Amino acid sequence: MRMSASRKSNDDTPRPDSGAEPGAQPPAGGRQRRLLSEAQEAEVREQRETRTATRRVTVPALEEILYEPLPVLDHGFVRVVDYMGDDAAIVQAARVSYGTGTKQTRGDAGLIDYLLRHRHTTPFEMCEIKFHVKLPIFVARQWIRHRTANVNEYSARYSVLDKEFYIPAPEHLAAQSQANRQGRGEVLEGAQAARVLEILREDSAHTYAHYEEMLNQREDGSIIDEDRPGLARELARMNLPLNIYTQWYWKCDLHNLLHFLSLRADPHAQYEIRAYADAMLETVKRWVPITYESFAKHAMEGVRLSGPALEIVRRLLAGEAVAQDDSGLSKREWTELMVALGRES
Repeated sequence: MRMSASRKSNDDTPRPDSGAEPGAQPPAGGRQRRLLSEAQEAEVREQRETRTATRRVTVPALEEILYEPLPVLDHGFVRVVDYMGDDAAIVQAARVSYGTGTKQTRGDAGLIDYLLRHRHTTPFEMCEIKFHVKLPIFVARQWIRHRTANVNEYSARYSVLDKEFYIPAPEHLAAQSQANRQGRGEVLEGAQAARVLEILREDSAHTYAHYEEMLNQREDGSIIDEDRPGLARELARMNLPLNIYTQWYWKCDLHNLLHFLSLRADPHAQYEIRAYADAMLETVKRWVPITYESFAKHAMEGVRLSGPALEIVRRLLAGEAVAQDDSGLSKREWTELMVALGRES
């Protein structure tokens, strides 16, 4: 059973307007940073200026941002580079029919809501989307655990990695949680926070300098010492830290994308991967708005109850006083249930 539960948005990722120059982030402190290389920016401009006649379904709202990078973290981005299908494709597959299936948007919405509510997932697999993502390696390693997508990553065996490292904003520097072994606690402040940032910046610069020295090659491709060979790229990369940025193309069907987002856009997910999930949620909202509405209602704003938890709800509705000791629930499940019901903070 799913019940409505409030969810705060954790997305403080800036969004570029659709007319922004590709690769440029909105000003911060009077300066702009580039998300894409010059070659990538040229490619985006060419793609955005190209118009191709097609009989395939297109989605105007998604076309508005097609190819454009949506900034995430300090140097990262997410951009849609291709997609197939729309809300009507889900309805068509569900009805095993031709054309748009039902003619009324209300009918489409009702069917999609039914499919999501009852976890009939196959029709959602008829839609696919491909993203180009730039992300820190430690986020990529967490992300790749979702083994339901096609992925092709930048190869540091063939190319030199860019000198770009993720340095958290001060508000995201936090101590280890005392209640959650994989979560954060109180935000670090003052001299301690400043020292952590100093270490991160120094270590990033130091390791990259050694990376260039081992390669005998600078970031711009110039040779440092013509009289000595450099170490192979596949070996030189092993000294780099996990906060260096990588890039990949990630293609996934809508069903598995929604599963990914239900986990990674959740408030309990690590902030860094949640920032990417929140940006991707915005693309889903543009791409399949009817599906997004049902997904938000049932997955993002709802909570699934176990049989014993549902029985507790029934007892409470009947006016019975129920305590954790006689509920049959563990203390953690009891607390989660009470929070979902708005009975405890």
